[in-house]
Amino acid sequence: MSFVPKETIEVIAQSIGITNLSPDVALALAPDLEYRIREIMQESVKCMRHSMRTFLTTEDVDTALALRNLEPIYGSTSNDPPQFKRAAGHKDLFYIDDKDVDIKDIIEAPLPKAPLDTSITSHWLAIEGVQPAIPENAPVEAPSEIRKSEYKEDGLPVDVKLPVKHLITRELQLYYEKITDLTLNKPGSIPFRRALVSLATDSGLHPLVPYFTFFVADEVAQNLNNLAVLFALMRLVRSLLQNSQIHIELYLHQLMPPIITCIVAKRIGNRLSDDHWELRNFSANLVASICQRFGHIYHNLQPRVTKTFLHSFLDPTKALPQHYGAIKGIEALGSRLIRLLILPNLEPYLHLLEPEMQPEKQKNEMKRHEAWQVYGALLGAAGQCVHEKVKMFSNLFSPPTRVTSRGSGKAVIAMSGKRKASTDNLMQQQQQLPPMKKLATDGPGGVVAMNSMLVDMQGSTGGYSSMMGVSSMSMARQISIDNVPGREVGDQQRKLSSTLAQAWKDDIDTGNLVSSVVELFGESVLPFVVSNPEACMFL
Repeated sequence: MSFVPKETIEVIAQSIGITNLSPDVALALAPDLEYRIREIMQESVKCMRHSMRTFLTTEDVDTALALRNLEPIYGSTSNDPPQFKRAAGHKDLFYIDDKDVDIKDIIEAPLPKAPLDTSITSHWLAIEGVQPAIPENAPVEAPSEIRKSEYKEDGLPVDVKLPVKHLITRELQLYYEKITDLTLNKPGSIPFRRALVSLATDSGLHPLVPYFTFFVADEVAQNLNNLAVLFALMRLVRSLLQNSQIHIELYLHQLMPPIITCIVAKRIGNRLSDDHWELRNFSANLVASICQRFGHIYHNLQPRVTKTFLHSFLDPTKALPQHYGAIKGIEALGSRLIRLLILPNLEPYLHLLEPEMQPEKQKNEMKRHEAWQVYGALLGAAGQCVHEKVKMFSNLFSPPTRVTSRGSGKAVIAMSGKRKASTDNLMQQQQQLPPMKKLATDGPGGVVAMNSMLVDMQGSTGGYSSMMGVSSMSMARQISIDNVPGREVGDQQRKLSSTLAQAWKDDIDTGNLVSSVVELFGESVLPFVVSNPEACMFL
């Protein structure tokens, strides 16, 4: 038995124009109508549950009809529940009380805006802490005094820049104002030192990084005559670089120009007593630390910095303090750049610098002081390169060794009991060596001829090539040939020969470097090789 009475079927039939529907047909259609209604309601409930809701809406019914390929219900929807009224004369018949609307009012009413499809768009809420003035963001009202000046007296419009809204807290604003005040007014005080420690350790300062970078760039450009402020600004930058909680690499394009300015600026400070040389050294080390830390992220960072230093160093129109800063910058970047950029130009530059250092030719005492500072920078750079080379080849000036063999198949080195005190003794020991030495092994074919490594030492001056040969032989201390078959012995021989040949070439390059630097600077370069007594004796 159906819950839908046959009278409902007859009313529906009359609403669509069927007036002669028999009672038997109405009674047969009632169960089918109930089945279809239950089916639609079940689909509607499923749509409700998939929408994570606990109440049913008309949208769920429309979705269920669409899933069944049925025409949806047209008309306006409302969140308010419909108001049903009981039909007069029928106890169980209800209808919705729709108000009568005049068609003239509907025609004269303005058309509503067309609804937009649901979509997702993105826009910048803030860029480096500043909210951009775009339609998607809330508009910022201009002050009344700015709005009054939107037009000139002649009626031409004037571009008005609305103030930007800074997305930082009041506490960070006070912190920023305190740091900048200490930097500009009390750069040598104890509170400023504590502020530097705070900048290097606090983890919540990233929103202030763009403000600090802009502050440094602006103040360096305005305070080139104030050495104390410039030094304080560079110390502030170093503290920011030491803070591992902030991402300062995003602002390197703003930080590098003021730092390089403190290195290669023509004039820093306004007093003769200002020690701007120390500021240039400090800033050069700062640039080197930046290149070492972020060079793998920005591959063109160090080449661009190096190009700037090289241009300042080779430009004869630049002042001597600029040359000094360029030399210190290249020196801080490492001995490899010194060897590639400074040493090839060292001799002609010293010829041009020498007249500026002599009182007879340069009467200006300040110019002579600057020239001596540049000379010291060149000496330090060349000495650093020599020191690295001598440290790399610590056996460069070691005494000769005798190669013997044991039955175990390993080459054994017999060291002399004590070091010789002169190069003559080294020459005598080298000449006493037999014309051919062999490394003997127990396996077949395990003989390596050593006379191929010997060179003609008669044409050398001062025993220089003799020491080079000694160094290459001393490199063989770390090489041993095990008891292996013939093919492996051949490979081992080739490896041994290539290793000794490369060691010989490196030793020759190192010797040439040392000798050329000694010729230019004399005994001033000795402190850079004090760790090797034989080197000092040779020089």
